[in-house]
Amino acid sequence: MLDVYTQISSIPIGYNHPALLKLMSNPNNLSTLVNRPALGILPPENFPDKITESLLSVAPSGMSRVQTMACGSCSNENAYKAMFIWYRNKERGNAAPVDDDLTSCMINKSPGCPDLSILSFMGGFHGRTLGCLATTHSKAIHKLDIPSFDWPIAPFPRLQYPLEEFTRENAQEEARCLEEVEDLIVKWRQKGRPVAGIVIEPIQAEGGDNHASPDFFRNLRNIARKHGAAFHVDEVQTGGGATGKFWAHEHWGMDDPADIVSFSKKLLTGGYYHKDELQADKPYRIFNTWMGDPSKNLLLAEVLNVIRRENLLEEVTRSGKSLMNGLYELQAQYPGILSRARGQGTFCAIDICDDATRNSLLLKARDKGVLLGGCGDKSIRFRPALIFKEYHVHMFLNIFNDVLAQHK
Repeated sequence: MLDVYTQISSIPIGYNHPALLKLMSNPNNLSTLVNRPALGILPPENFPDKITESLLSVAPSGMSRVQTMACGSCSNENAYKAMFIWYRNKERGNAAPVDDDLTSCMINKSPGCPDLSILSFMGGFHGRTLGCLATTHSKAIHKLDIPSFDWPIAPFPRLQYPLEEFTRENAQEEARCLEEVEDLIVKWRQKGRPVAGIVIEPIQAEGGDNHASPDFFRNLRNIARKHGAAFHVDEVQTGGGATGKFWAHEHWGMDDPADIVSFSKKLLTGGYYHKDELQADKPYRIFNTWMGDPSKNLLLAEVLNVIRRENLLEEVTRSGKSLMNGLYELQAQYPGILSRARGQGTFCAIDICDDATRNSLLLKARDKGVLLGGCGDKSIRFRPALIFKEYHVHMFLNIFNDVLAQHK
């Protein structure tokens, strides 16, 4: 099988990579694999060094702290908690909570449980736990029957493609969405539910591979600053190199892109990077049993060695160009079926004329040996590993062309 979906975008350097198999066969690593610690209270002696070697070696600009977690949802859930804790400490002038705070929180009442909110975007996906679900707006099936919070939801720009042909229209659309963000922040403050944080994906993945310009994100970052809200960039799906840079937000060209950056998937462990001021003020406020897994950091350190040694980010850029050019050609050849090809690196997608046709094409491609995934209402998303080479691109394009030619 040619896997262009890689376990929902989570396999960084393919299956059975020799470097990882060698790592697993090293008897010195057996203890890390066999004994899983409760990291919050009993981290292994070498854990700080291993974190420095792995996660901190690829820390986003302006960040020197990382909190490990087990998965994307719990990474975001705890990042939200960190933003709320930071916001309330700011409001209290960093004074200790009073008795009323401590007693009211035990019965889910204010002021201990404050009426704060997180602003998210229509089409966004941040996870399926309760807090994350309140910021997830990609598919109804994720949210149905689950109680939620009264938090603001801003429109995400709906850009027209190809981008270079619609610069004026797309700039107007982004300006409209930014204006709505500011309006919502003011409105929720007036409602008594101030926005403590803004969360956004650099490319809305599950919601349909929706892109926005670097200018849009730079302006959004400034809006967060202006209104005293934390800015959380969710890189769970985009992080790890698939866009041609290790972090998708690097394409924005900012020295100070975020206050929190969450990750999982291609980084093999979950967690979030954060500014110093978003460090929880007391132990056990950001806590669970595992808080990640040292064996995954062991694997990640070797994955990062491979990425550097084999120049895989350059490989991604080359393969991504070939993939996009191929998608443009197929789109011109089958205009009744395909439209809106878009992407960054190999993090690409294309729209199909309708959901039924999309699902039929996915099945037919699978039967011919290619694994693909859907996203949004009618898109196919491409999420290959970083070792996806140009000859793999051509293999895929040939098979996909056959599938399209046979489609009735």
